[in-house]
Amino acid sequence: MNILVTGAAGFIGSNFVKYWVEKYPSDHVVGLDLLTYAGNLPNLDDVIERIDFYQADIGDTDKCEEILAHHSIDVIVNFAAESHNSLAIIDPGRFFRTNVLGTQGLLEAARKVGVSRFHHISTCEVYGDLDLDSNEMFDETSPYRPRTPYNAAKAGGDHAVRAYGETFGVPITITNCANNYGPYQFPEKVIPVFATKAMDDIEIPLYKSTENRREWIHVIDHCTAIDLVLMKGRVGQTYHVGTGREASITEIADRVLDALSKPETLKTIVPDRPGHDRRYLLDSSKIRRELGWEPKISFEKGLKETVLWYANNRDWWTPLLGRAPVKEESAWSNSKS
Repeated sequence: MNILVTGAAGFIGSNFVKYWVEKYPSDHVVGLDLLTYAGNLPNLDDVIERIDFYQADIGDTDKCEEILAHHSIDVIVNFAAESHNSLAIIDPGRFFRTNVLGTQGLLEAARKVGVSRFHHISTCEVYGDLDLDSNEMFDETSPYRPRTPYNAAKAGGDHAVRAYGETFGVPITITNCANNYGPYQFPEKVIPVFATKAMDDIEIPLYKSTENRREWIHVIDHCTAIDLVLMKGRVGQTYHVGTGREASITEIADRVLDALSKPETLKTIVPDRPGHDRRYLLDSSKIRRELGWEPKISFEKGLKETVLWYANNRDWWTPLLGRAPVKEESAWSNSKS
């Protein structure tokens, strides 16, 4: 198989590239990434000699068409996206350009060249949020009700994917995933932020709504789910990828501090960001029932291993700290200026 992975130098994309190269060594993997602030080519150091890599924009249809044709690409896995909710409040336009127009540009290239599968990575956040005391879960038929620019941009990209499937016959599949964690996550997301600050005895910022919850999945469990969808998933279908394991921001902070043997006094409360969703939870019974997928890595074990990975890999994350556009979690207070 010849497979193109977009967003290949990002967190989930780079983990997926390494997963695929190791599991399917005879496949030809092509990576594409624009290498914006969160795209980090050293993420691929372990496998860079075993893949072809292009620095390019998914919205550049001509370039994507050229790459697809040159490498006779069979399958596209589209991870490329802007994904940081806080940055989306400050600069929403970049999210719609990448997540909607960029996705459409890549779809157009796929339509022109022809591929056997266009797989698109989406998020639980397109559905809006749930009450903290609700018994509901989002399933694959739940209506889209995005509440933030990031969520709305991802929803727009999903709609473009489905439209290309219905109108042009592009063989698409979509997965909506729970919050991912694991190694190589850019140090602007909650777990690496807590870990990298706490290990240097810097206060860790908890949003005021400390009991808001997220469902969590280890990035490798996510990769195995995508693998199954590519191999056995039905064209045109959406599959939810979740574990059912929820954790509040307080629990995450406490587990990070415990893993590093740091005191609870490092916790500090900051104002909620606008549109802060309360809770997401996916019904992942479809992928379990149809494809036989199930997560293997427990949150407790995976989180501790992830925190220790950051503690042991300062050389990886320290150079990235200055690249984050959001310097502190109150930057949106000036976003109207």
